[in-house]
Amino acid sequence: MAPEQPENPKPSRPCPICGKPAVQRFKPFCSARCADIDLGRWLKGNYVIPGEPLEETEDAPMRRDEDG
Repeated sequence: MAPEQPENPKPSRPCPICGKPAVQRFKPFCSARCADIDLGRWLKGNYVIPGEPLEETEDAPMRRDEDG
């Protein structure tokens, strides 16, 4: 008896970088290259999660001047 397969398998989304079909190993990407491109975009600040602007408070540590 063959193992049961789901009636309607969930369709795979395309790679968000290049649009090729996603590969399970690199999901949601198609390759390590596309995953690295996405990581680089996050690290460079190309992607931003919206939120409330930060306000400086008296509790926050102040920057020290270079002069001393």
